[in-house]
Amino acid sequence: MPVPWFLLSLALGRSPMVLSLEKLMGPQDTARCSPGLSCHLWDGDVLCLPGSIVSAPGPVLVPTRLQTELVLRCHQETDCDLCVRVAIHLAVHGHWEEPKDEDKFGIAADPELEEPRNAFLQAQVVLSFQAYPAARCVLLEVQVRAALAQPGQSVGSVVFDCFEAALGAEVRLWSYTQPRYQKELNLTQQLPALPWLSVSADGDDVHLVLDVSEEQHFGLSLYWNQVQGPTKPWWHSNLTGPQNITLNHTDLFPCLCIQVWPLEPDSVRTSLCPFREDPRAHRNLWRAARLRLLPPRGWQLNAPCSLLAEATLCWQAPGGGPCQSLVPPLSRANVTVNKTLELPLLNAHPNLCVQQVSSWEKLQLQECLWADSLGALKDDMLLVETRGPQDNRSLCALEPSGCTPLLSRASTRAARLGEQLLQDLQSGQCLQLWEDDLRALWACPMDKYVHQRWALVWLACLLLASVLFLLFLFKKDHVKGWLRLLKEDLRAGAAPRGRAALLLYTAEDAGFERLVGALASALCQLPLRVAVDLWSRRELSAQGPLAWFHAQRRQTLQDGGVVVLLFSPGAVALCHEWLQDGAAASAPHGPHDAFAASLSCVLPDFLQGRAPGRYVGAYFDGLLHPEAVPALFRSVPVFSLPSQLPDFLGTLQGPAAPRPGRLGERAKQVSRALQPALDQLLQAPGAPGAPGDCTRDGT
Repeated sequence: MPVPWFLLSLALGRSPMVLSLEKLMGPQDTARCSPGLSCHLWDGDVLCLPGSIVSAPGPVLVPTRLQTELVLRCHQETDCDLCVRVAIHLAVHGHWEEPKDEDKFGIAADPELEEPRNAFLQAQVVLSFQAYPAARCVLLEVQVRAALAQPGQSVGSVVFDCFEAALGAEVRLWSYTQPRYQKELNLTQQLPALPWLSVSADGDDVHLVLDVSEEQHFGLSLYWNQVQGPTKPWWHSNLTGPQNITLNHTDLFPCLCIQVWPLEPDSVRTSLCPFREDPRAHRNLWRAARLRLLPPRGWQLNAPCSLLAEATLCWQAPGGGPCQSLVPPLSRANVTVNKTLELPLLNAHPNLCVQQVSSWEKLQLQECLWADSLGALKDDMLLVETRGPQDNRSLCALEPSGCTPLLSRASTRAARLGEQLLQDLQSGQCLQLWEDDLRALWACPMDKYVHQRWALVWLACLLLASVLFLLFLFKKDHVKGWLRLLKEDLRAGAAPRGRAALLLYTAEDAGFERLVGALASALCQLPLRVAVDLWSRRELSAQGPLAWFHAQRRQTLQDGGVVVLLFSPGAVALCHEWLQDGAAASAPHGPHDAFAASLSCVLPDFLQGRAPGRYVGAYFDGLLHPEAVPALFRSVPVFSLPSQLPDFLGTLQGPAAPRPGRLGERAKQVSRALQPALDQLLQAPGAPGAPGDCTRDGT
């Protein structure tokens, strides 16, 4: 991380104007020596092998003292790293050999014996550096004229620039010669730390504490460090002296960074990103991510930060169930956020969806991008064509059980209609969605086969009508009585089809499930088409709570229905966990708890203002205080049952609600059905119960 001289000054002294570090431009290591010495730095690092101590053959150069200095190595004017400069002081070790006896008697000295004094003393000096996790060894060649070298005296020093290190690191240095004539020198130094900024958590709040002198003026900026494109500023202020800044945990993202700089001309800025590994920041990022369609066939994943996620194209059948992955058109790969991606499709289809799977806790996001522009999901059959050599091809139909080969003897809809689907494909009635050299995808409409079944139904109805007409002719009086009873039922408000309602609750105990079952059974008599997981345990076990909820919610909202959130102490606690830190995402729940599975989809609707008109809240008298319902969910009507049953029933039935007098009678009926189960739950918590009987939608 680049470290400006201003922050180093704060680390080394309270007054940033006292200390100024020398800047070295460029990434290359260099060496220089004092006058009288010549030196050369070998290219690249060498192995650190001190070896054993050997006897010196005569005078040699050896290191005697190590000295360090902090400098800045700058790759650019505003991109600097802390660096350790090392000075090695050298001296002469050993003595020259004494002249032989011939010199004493006047015999001329051999010129070869005089040559060493006119030559150079050379040394290969190794400088070793360790600062976890880095370790380096460099080799310096140093020489001095032998005539200038006196045994035991210093001949000068050589300076090496430099070893990069981090603030607060412990640096260890060794120096010796090759071969080694004495014990190696060593030096340990603790580099100054950076005490000016600390991050601490206090419940739901995060505190940024800046510890600088009272007279120091500096700028502080919080921004989102986006990989693609420029940084996105979030908050900026000019401050003086020590500061304590509080952030809410919902404001945290992995790319939220802090930038600080002195309020001086041409000052260098430094940035820290302390929330990269914070689980709360990653959960906030995933909840803020959104999929968006860009016509004609482009799409984007919008998020404040880079998101480690995989995307795949899938086929969502209208009957619910999991979205089936289509690997060939869009293989699983990491997605770049805020970047337009092109879907390799020939034509769009409302059943084609994009799934995002986060690598952080495996959260999932799914969006059917063409649902708004192309309408609701279609009952089309997706055919997968595989092309082989010599124009051979095979076809199979994608069904929940897998890809069923056409013209097979399987007991599935695709197998029964295999010949007709093959004829539709050959006659051009199927829409080609994608193809390459080996495979292709086709969407074949199934409407006409549904119409054929309806034609048989209409024929049966006509036959039944004919039989009834004959009965009317023979038994006119009895038929008149039956018609009179039917007319009274219609006047009483019986309707062939009511509004859809999806009940969501958390299964706390058997008594509460009995109370929910009594409410659902009573609502079926209004009439309302009620879906509740209590009546769909087999589908929940087969599909899983999340897939079951997605299918029921989609069908309910497409039919103009409403989702009812039944709040209880357990449901309120679960909502608070999600709103605070998302702990409910990983908490264990029952295998049939659709309420816990639904929060990942319900909460975004409330946070983005899409809940009014789609959701209604309710709680039971005596089980929960009105103020206990989280404030986020009060953006929709919340009713107390059974005290506010008339208003609750009127909201559920919507425009089709009967007149007030009739609505009051229905409220009394529902209240009579609820009260025994509610009294039993209040008097003896945990008492077993069972739901009532009615025609159960969604089972």
